Formats: sequence, C-alpha cells, structure tokens
Amino acid sequence: MHKAKKQFGQNFLVDQNIIADIVRAIRPEAGDTMVEIGPGLGALTRPLLKGLDHLHVVEIDRDIIARLKTDYPQDKLTIHEGDALQFDFATLPAPLRIVGNLPYNISSPLLFHFADYAERVTDMHFMLQNEVVERMVAEPSTAAYGRLSVMLQARFYMEKLLDVPPQSFRPAPKVDSAIVRMIPLPADQLLVKDQARFSAIVGTAFGQRRKMLRSTLKAYFSEGDLVRLGIDPQLRAENLGVADFARLADDGA
Repeated sequence: MHKAKKQFGQNFLVDQNIIADIVRAIRPEAGDTMVEIGPGLGALTRPLLKGLDHLHVVEIDRDIIARLKTDYPQDKLTIHEGDALQFDFATLPAPLRIVGNLPYNISSPLLFHFADYAERVTDMHFMLQNEVVERMVAEPSTAAYGRLSVMLQARFYMEKLLDVPPQSFRPAPKVDSAIVRMIPLPADQLLVKDQARFSAIVGTAFGQRRKMLRSTLKAYFSEGDLVRLGIDPQLRAENLGVADFARLADDGA
C-alpha cells in the first residue's frame, strides 16, 4: 500500500461517486491529447483511459512511477517523470486537455505555469482547495477577489463545477476541495496586450490591497493619469475588473 508523502502534497481521491462525476465533467474522447498531473494511485487514470486511446501523465514520485509502469501498458500510457512546474507542455501535441488533482501546496504556481500554455489548450479540469477555486472565480469587490482572480480571468473562462468533502480522500485533507473547469478565452476576447506589464501592475496593486490606487500605483500613474483612464484614484485594487487593469497596463506600454 502506497503511503502518502507530505512533501508532494499527496491526498488520494477514493470516493467512486466523485470520481465518476469528475470523469463525466471531463468527457474524455478517444482522440484527445490529454495529460494528467499527478496520477497518484490511478483514481482518475483508470476511468479516463476507458474513454481515451492514450494518456500522458506527469508524476514526480518515483514509487508511483514504478507502480504506473507495472499497472499500465506503455502503448496506452506515457509517463513523464518529474515536476509539473518544470514540465514543458509545448512538447506535447496541441490541442491539449489537462486534468489533475493538484498538490494544494503549489497550486497557484502550477496554475500560472499552465496559463503560459493557454494557446495550446482546449480545456483544463482540476481538483483544488475550495478556497483557491473561490478566489479563481471571484467577482470584483468581494473578499475572495485578488491577484489570482484577475490574472486567470484575463486568460480563461472559469467555472466551479463540484464541491468535494475531505472524506473523499485518503488521507483526508484539513480543507474542503472543489473541481474547476478552465477554458482559454478566444483571441478576440483577450484584453491584455503586454502580459508582463499587466502582471506587474496587478501584483503591485494587490500588494497592499487595503490602500487606495493613488498610493499603490503611484510608481506607474499620477492621480491625473488614473482619472484620464477612467479609474477613480480612491478605489482599491479589489474594485477593478480585468478590463480596468488591462486598460492601465496598455497605457504607456
């Protein structure tokens, strides 16, 4: 029996009803190029392979890799050994579908890494800590809305699909989980032209989220600049939508 390893953030999904719900949401089709992040003990791997001709998996745990090599034929499963944060998804044929029960301790860096490949992706379905999913889909002027919300909503349509309680896992995590669907926005809906400047402005604005924009963004804009761009200098970062940040990033870019 494989023992979950804390350093890899392992919590293995065991609830068969939840697994069936997730696979139904993903709807794998035979010819899909699908990659699973952290297949673990195969809770999703097995049912996904029932609908797929082939599945790619990215796994860092050598014990699990050994088990995968034993449990699945090589013509059905390609194992990419290593850290998903370092994996180059451009090495796989597009369009890609990415799925997985992500390690909660590195979920935000992973999401930003996946976002770099948005142009090559059809959709993504992830299990994440519920709090993270709530932040991803949050509306402006709410407590959950922040840098993660803005950066991901600029690239993806996102939808929370399913709540997953702790008892669905072994060992049970101390937090609630949820399934989220992410679909890259079509090119004509992308508002951001300079991604690096956009990221810097969003990060700076939310770095001191309780302060007004005239203070947090003074290195980028005068109060007059903000007014000219239709932004109230007395607002805080959480009050601006993606389009507002995109407008700021485009000015002077």
